[in-house]
Amino acid sequence: MPPKFGTSGLRGLVVELTDQIVTDHVRAFLSVCDVGGTLFVGHDLRDSSPALAEVVADTARDLGVNVVSCGALPTPALALAAQEAGAGALMVTGSHIPADRNGLKFYTRTGEIAKSDETAILGALGLSARGLTAALTRDTQACSRYRDRFVSAFGALALRGTRIGIYCHSAVGRDVMSDILRGVGAEVLELGRSETFIPVDTEAVDAATRAQLRSWASEHRVDAIVSTDGDSDRPLVTDAGGTVVPGDVLGQITAALVGAEVVVTPVSSNTGVDSGDSFGAVVRTRIGSPYVIAAMEARAGEKVVGYEANGGFLLGFDATGPGGTLPALMTRDAMLPILGALCASRSGDGMDLAARVAREPARFTAADRLENVPTERSQALVSKLSADSTVQDDLLGRLGLGAAVALDQTDGLRLTSDTGTIIHIRPSGNAPELRLYVEADDPAAAFATLETGLGVLRDILSR
Repeated sequence: MPPKFGTSGLRGLVVELTDQIVTDHVRAFLSVCDVGGTLFVGHDLRDSSPALAEVVADTARDLGVNVVSCGALPTPALALAAQEAGAGALMVTGSHIPADRNGLKFYTRTGEIAKSDETAILGALGLSARGLTAALTRDTQACSRYRDRFVSAFGALALRGTRIGIYCHSAVGRDVMSDILRGVGAEVLELGRSETFIPVDTEAVDAATRAQLRSWASEHRVDAIVSTDGDSDRPLVTDAGGTVVPGDVLGQITAALVGAEVVVTPVSSNTGVDSGDSFGAVVRTRIGSPYVIAAMEARAGEKVVGYEANGGFLLGFDATGPGGTLPALMTRDAMLPILGALCASRSGDGMDLAARVAREPARFTAADRLENVPTERSQALVSKLSADSTVQDDLLGRLGLGAAVALDQTDGLRLTSDTGTIIHIRPSGNAPELRLYVEADDPAAAFATLETGLGVLRDILSR
């Protein structure tokens, strides 16, 4: 399918992300969005990313926009560098999708582009070159400043006495993550480093990866294993037994640690955050960081945070960490929920993340997707299910669940059964995939329903 521009920027097959298409979108972005005359450019570790970053830089300079090249670094580190300079940013990354695909993430001076910016960019496509030659400089310290932000806020002794494994794979933030964890006192063990790109989806961790994480945890006797997706804006965290902690649970724990009063999270996050009186308000949105950011901006001036089911965390106020101030960063970040969950799990000189997770309300999510499903087919299926209660009841029956007692169409179709189990079906916003989310009272039930549900959906699509 041709490259698609939407919530996560521009994405598509590498062979279809031609210089012309990339240049066209960069010109449009720079013509309608405020970057303050300067664009910070970074990229992930895919083979195709450095060359695409050069196209981005050349295009910006041709328009008279100064470029600061930051090389390979995490998306939130790039966003932080641009924020500090009052500039825009562009990250070349396909995030968690396979290496044969890539993409561009756009940032204005105020942060990630909004839905209104998307419309403006699409309307400005087709601009011509200007033939200018703006400045090109390099920033080799962006990762160091990103590291210092966390070490300063959490303190050099925050994780003293803990042993943390890092599943490095091909995450662009693997080295700075190691530096940060060592900087806050942890002993670090690097695992599974790869020079070949490995797509890791922190929201849908496959069975083989889960098995490997459990094996490493047993072999190396770590307190936790941490990792991220390709551009290091979504976290992956396990407890000492190698069991993956869902991203939305990481979000709940971190929100409490930083003293949030308002939590913004998509409908796909588990309903445990709505329980009790931990937060003054919980705001639900459609899936995607632009929707979360828009809702956070509507609560500006309050202690507001946002997080997604994939674990990406957005900090909307200057929080106080164990060691000092942690300035706001309104972009999806992996390092804060990693540190937040680990520090919240401290017990004397060690830590017990499983025990900390057990203190959260007993609602657990599991998610996965059917790949290579054209968006049109996914949309047609969701439309059919949404319009016909008989089809809904049949689906729930095949899953061994009761009748539907609530329906939510905020983003796709979310059905709550009378057993309390929730299923949520939606087309992916950035890839040809049909995503399925399940929420239940315990992890085993969530994963069992997820496995059955994927099979049922696969059967329906094959007819």
